[in-house]
Amino acid sequence: MMATGGGDSETQTNARGDAGHRKPSLTWTFAAGAGIGVLGGMIGLGGAEFRLPLLIGLFGFLALQAVILNKAMSLIVVLTALPARLVSVPYAEVVAQWSVIVNLLGGTLIGAWVGATWATRMRSATLYRVLAALLVLIAIALAWSHFGGTGALDLSPVTRTVAGIAAGLAIGVVAALMGVAGGELLIPAIVLLFAVDIKTAGSLSLAVSLPTMLVAFARYSRDQSFQVLRGNAKFVATMSAGSIIGTVLGGLLLGVVPDAVLIPLLVSLLLLSSVKVWRHQ
Repeated sequence: MMATGGGDSETQTNARGDAGHRKPSLTWTFAAGAGIGVLGGMIGLGGAEFRLPLLIGLFGFLALQAVILNKAMSLIVVLTALPARLVSVPYAEVVAQWSVIVNLLGGTLIGAWVGATWATRMRSATLYRVLAALLVLIAIALAWSHFGGTGALDLSPVTRTVAGIAAGLAIGVVAALMGVAGGELLIPAIVLLFAVDIKTAGSLSLAVSLPTMLVAFARYSRDQSFQVLRGNAKFVATMSAGSIIGTVLGGLLLGVVPDAVLIPLLVSLLLLSSVKVWRHQ
C-alpha cells in the first residue's frame, strides 16, 4: 500500500536509515568511496553512477535511501570539483557560454523537482526497477560519449533552444531519480546540441548540475526518508572524502588505461549492476 509522501511502508519503516542496512567500518566506507572516485576520475566523472548500486547491493540501503545518500555525496563532490575544473578551463570561457547553461537549466530544474517527486512516491519495488533501467541508459551514454564520434547537430536557433530545454528536462529527471550529477548525460548533450568542445562541456555540465542538484535536494528534504542523512552523517562524510580523493587520483591516472579497455569494463560493470538492482528485494 502506498504511504503518504514517502514511498511504501518498507521505506517508512527504515526512513531514518538506522535499520535495514549493514554497518560498515569507516575504513571500509572510505576505501569504497575512493574506489568509486578512481573509476569516475579515470573517465572525467564523479562516479555517482557506480556508487548507487554499491549503496544498494553492498551496504544494503533501500532504494530511496540510496538515492538520497547518493545525491548528498554527489553534491559534495561537485562542490569540490567545480573550483578545480575552473583552473583547467578559464572562468571567462565558461561565462562566454552562459546561454547554454541557461538553456539547459530551463529544463533540468523542472526535471529535478519532478524526478525527486516521482522517486518519493514510488513503491520500493518499482524504484529498484526504474534505477536498473537507468543504469542501462547510463551505460549506453558512457559508451556513446567515448566511441560514438557523432558531431554536433545542425539545428536552427529556435530548434536548438527547444531541444536544449527538452534534453534538460529529461536529464533533470534522470539525475534526480538516481541521485547523480548527470554529467554522463549532460556532456554529450552539450556537445551534440551546442557544438561545444568536450573539455568546456565538462565545466558547463558542472555549472548546470549544481543548481539542478540543489533543487532535487530541496525536494527530497521534504520527505521523511531524508532522515537517512541524519542517521548516517559519518558514513556520508567518510565516503564523500574517499570519493573526492579517489576522483583526484583517477584524474591523475587519466589515459593510463586505454579507453578501448576501460570503457567496455565500466559499461559491463554498470550492466551487471543493473541486473543486481533489478533483482534486489
